[in-house]
Amino acid sequence: MKSVALNDIHIALGAKMVPFAGFNMPVQYSGINIEHETVRNGVGVFDVSHMGEFILKGEGALDLIQRVCSNDASTLFDGKVQYSCLPNEQGGIVDDLLVYRIDEKTYMLVVNASNIDKDWAWISKYNNGAVDMKNISDQTSLLAVQGPKAAEALQSLTEVNLADMDYYTFKKGVFAGIENVLISATGYTGAGGFELYFDKKDSEHIWNEVFRAGELLGIKPIGLAARDTLRLEMGFCLYGNDIDDSTSPIEAGLGWITKFTKNFVNSENLAAQKENGVERKLVGFEMIERGIPRHDYEIVDATGTVIGKVTSGTQSPSLQKGIGMGYVKTAFSKVGTDIYIKIRDNKVLARVVKMPFK
Repeated sequence: MKSVALNDIHIALGAKMVPFAGFNMPVQYSGINIEHETVRNGVGVFDVSHMGEFILKGEGALDLIQRVCSNDASTLFDGKVQYSCLPNEQGGIVDDLLVYRIDEKTYMLVVNASNIDKDWAWISKYNNGAVDMKNISDQTSLLAVQGPKAAEALQSLTEVNLADMDYYTFKKGVFAGIENVLISATGYTGAGGFELYFDKKDSEHIWNEVFRAGELLGIKPIGLAARDTLRLEMGFCLYGNDIDDSTSPIEAGLGWITKFTKNFVNSENLAAQKENGVERKLVGFEMIERGIPRHDYEIVDATGTVIGKVTSGTQSPSLQKGIGMGYVKTAFSKVGTDIYIKIRDNKVLARVVKMPFK
């Protein structure tokens, strides 16, 4: 099992550590609900250094990205970030990822930790040699500083004007006295904030400086458990749960990152899905009756017939009710449709709702 650079600091802070995607990771410190509310209302810091980063450089970098990614990276400009996915040849998803345009011939791809080797092999398969690919995952640390007070907490550490950065843009600059830190106005919480990419050797210094700068604002370390409840409230997909090698981006409601203005892996079949419709769809639902939906629970109709499966579920700390996502037969996917979650052999009433959850 791998450890992130800040492993000893997390342990010293009392974090509960768990194996996740091949890494020893902090799942919680003070408690899920406290950490969740800290991010929603203030500012918290996630160590997500387990994520993977690839640099693609050369004349053919954009062409390669266009071939393997569903979104249209030709619309990117220097300093712009794009959410995308890697379709496989069978209609599913190899991974979802972020594409960073550093310059016209240089891009950074940020991929899920559990898929680093898989994604590297997949993208390499389509590289005809025109692109220099470098896997910098092991040399890169990543902190996600999230919440409405994130800009205020971090501004004293950099001359980059954080408040003026648009969502899904990034800048490189000096941060906490360290040069060449990539500051990205992105995140996986829906609470706003920034992600900081930097050399692994600077991890402890930057962590300490971030907490010193944010001390008066009540900044706290946040674990992966609260990261999951925060992203679920926003309806953000988690790879391995809500999307995987067997789920198409059209089924998963990711048509907005699937652009048929170009040819990409399996684009013809996905275009046909968009045109003809799909048999199942990923939906968000809230519990009407009391109950907490969990991953892999069956979704049934009023007669008890199985119509789908829960892919993510929790008791929402913000909403104080059970919420979840799952695939259902398309006939049951319309907002307002009553469905039932099978919890310990009981049918518990839920309703399809629009995401993000409110």
